Amino acid sequence: MTDVTAIIGDLEAEQLELQAAVATIDAEAWLAPTPAWGWDVRDTIAHLADTDEMAIDTARGGPYAINDLAARAASGADVTYHGVLRGRRLTGRDVAGWWVHTSAAERSLLRDLPADARVPWGIGMRTRSFVTARLMETWAHGLDVRTALGVPAVDTDRLEHVAWLSTRALPYAYSVAGLQPPDAPLRIELSLPSGAPWAFGPETAADRITGSAGDYCRVFVHRRRPADTNLVIEGDTARTAIAVARAFL
Repeated sequence: MTDVTAIIGDLEAEQLELQAAVATIDAEAWLAPTPAWGWDVRDTIAHLADTDEMAIDTARGGPYAINDLAARAASGADVTYHGVLRGRRLTGRDVAGWWVHTSAAERSLLRDLPADARVPWGIGMRTRSFVTARLMETWAHGLDVRTALGVPAVDTDRLEHVAWLSTRALPYAYSVAGLQPPDAPLRIELSLPSGAPWAFGPETAADRITGSAGDYCRVFVHRRRPADTNLVIEGDTARTAIAVARAFL
């Protein structure tokens, strides 16, 4: 199992790379539209800063815990847009500073969490999954920001964490879709950007998803359709998994 400290290091790398991508952009670029409908670059970075604050309070049992916010809000969209609206009252540069501060505070908190802690984020996550979820969200929104800025995304082997979380989240994805998990086992075989293999599930499983980690992860964060990828999907269980794929709440 990957050490949680190492995942926090990869989260830091993901955050710092995206922060560097927006560090010197001008005021117009902050307002560039992203592929996420209605969101520009400033909105996206504000959302990351806001959810970092939610993550901190969720782990500490503070008033800004995500499940408490969701219980008080009219909809999940209201929770999501809260940070976006906060960001729209700031300049892009101020939003960037906000996220630099909150991401550092988040990493400090995560380093202090016991490995066996259960954080009430959604249905609840152990520390490894919680850290990985923060990395996944940073990476996914980073794709949107880079698209808006015309900067190509460069995949790294940090995608192994996103692939792990995506695959482990399949039972939740089935529940959101109103389905029972299939009985047949599923094998995932992916190639990481370095060429290293990544696999999950029994080798003998007839139902399989194979291809690049970049495509697999983009499907699970809803940034690419399965039909637009190189993924090979074999068997009904694999086809159902791809149909319900989601790595987020």
